[in-house]
Amino acid sequence: MDRRTLLAAGLGGALLPRVALAQPPHETGYLPGDSQEFIALWPGTPPGGAGIHLDLKVTDAVQPDGFHVRAISQIQQPGFFVYRPVKPTGLAMLIIPGGGYAAEGGDRGSREIAQYFASRGIISFVLRYRLPGEGWKNRDMVPLQDAQRAMRLIRAGEYGAQKLGVIGFSAGGHLSASLALRHGMTTYEKISPADGGDTKPFIAAHMYPVITMGPGAHTGSRDKLLGESPTPEMIDKWSLEKHVGADAVPSFLALAADDDIVPPMPNGIAFYQKLQEAKIASQIHVFEAGGHGFSLHWAQGKPCGAWPELFLSWAGTHGFKV
Repeated sequence: MDRRTLLAAGLGGALLPRVALAQPPHETGYLPGDSQEFIALWPGTPPGGAGIHLDLKVTDAVQPDGFHVRAISQIQQPGFFVYRPVKPTGLAMLIIPGGGYAAEGGDRGSREIAQYFASRGIISFVLRYRLPGEGWKNRDMVPLQDAQRAMRLIRAGEYGAQKLGVIGFSAGGHLSASLALRHGMTTYEKISPADGGDTKPFIAAHMYPVITMGPGAHTGSRDKLLGESPTPEMIDKWSLEKHVGADAVPSFLALAADDDIVPPMPNGIAFYQKLQEAKIASQIHVFEAGGHGFSLHWAQGKPCGAWPELFLSWAGTHGFKV
């Protein structure tokens, strides 16, 4: 039975109360098969949100084959949707959709990924993070604040998440890579016992990721994250290839050589090279074709469609074994 779970986020590490509704409300843009178990990240106004009032916006561009391409923006309440497997394995993934930090995918790199992982026994959490260009104070920190808080609440909750990884797509890959590098960074003041918890992923995957904010950057992502006139210091801070350290998380990368939206060399390939230089366990697959945003649906019948099994095979060699 579908349900929507509401969390009083401030309870942190305490038992998380659930409110099961016989006829749960459908949010704007709801489609059958969407999770209705939603956990809010913050007990009140999120950090840097004073005076912000946003009405959730969902657009849906239905493709000729019937596949939905939803884009979500104007996010006032960040949180995550839970997709539970029939046979849990103790493995869990936080899934971060892309959208150039201007919107977030509701299907591509989102619901379809959660459903796939859940079918393999991996409980999945689709992150709905705040978009930095929607008026938040300290805009560049906003997505990472939400990702860190989600990791803590998942670990504090009753989800059986013994090993929690992260996977991000496009701009979501910039966020997953930020979490893989900056899991120890203090991004917000503690508001509950859960905020003493660990935010380090057990394993990470970055799919056709935005990485650099310098030459070769995806300008749309950079403008939304840093503003249209970022300082050299801000560009350096969020060019993640410059900040790979010894505590980076083992990472899997997949992208296509013909990606003309997020160029592979100054982004995913450059990040992989830095991981290798830092002796961080890592693997990359550069497919000949696939473009940008192939995810699952648009990868069907193409060589890049092999990436989920390649990821799980690699992850299994690092203790994340289905």
